[in-house]
Amino acid sequence: NTVMAAQMTNAHRRFLQVLMSNGITEASEARKLHQHCCETDKVYYAHDKLDDFINTINSHLQPLFMQIRKGISEDDGRAHYAVVNLAETEVTKMASDYTETELELFRKTMDLIISSENGFASSTDILNLADQLKTKKMKKKEAEQVLKVFVEDKWLSEKNGEYTLHTRCIIEMEQYILSNYQDVARKCNICHSLAIQSQVCESCGIGMHLPCVRKYFRGQTEPRCPKCNEFWSCDTP
Repeated sequence: NTVMAAQMTNAHRRFLQVLMSNGITEASEARKLHQHCCETDKVYYAHDKLDDFINTINSHLQPLFMQIRKGISEDDGRAHYAVVNLAETEVTKMASDYTETELELFRKTMDLIISSENGFASSTDILNLADQLKTKKMKKKEAEQVLKVFVEDKWLSEKNGEYTLHTRCIIEMEQYILSNYQDVARKCNICHSLAIQSQVCESCGIGMHLPCVRKYFRGQTEPRCPKCNEFWSCDTP
């Protein structure tokens, strides 16, 4: 209740505005921003109070069905923050920014990524979908342009012609993905959040994020599955 009673200061508002305009902010940047906002607004600042600071903002966002959420990058395990709209589904959230055809291409790309073994979809496979869209067929050149925009807007990440979901997308759409892809979406056995890029146990089928695999097996001579204790056959990063 003390959090609910805490006043939303200009420092909180400034922090929220920057977070919203960024789309997603890495934790180290969020910490710098926290300090900057407090010092500019001449309010109490403590380096270890970022979570309290965010909780105060979240208590004021609650009636608006919004929340600042923390998520982990699947690439390097670094924490990030994003503002999530809890009242909308992925489709309505993105609908104001993209055409129906572009959204259909995004959904089909997401299907490919989530149902893949390694959490990636090749540009070739995605571009092959462009002329099969129900809303309106898309030329490959046009589809390439749209994919570029999805990367710029931090919904997708691209590495050597392979696409995966950006950390922002995972933070914002975790609930949507878990409820709409129940058969294929999995949670990481270690951190219990949605795992798109993951290693999977060949014996029992549990998945783990690559940074979580790294941490869990650090210092172990023979990596064994945390659930079934069978030998972990994937190459540990």
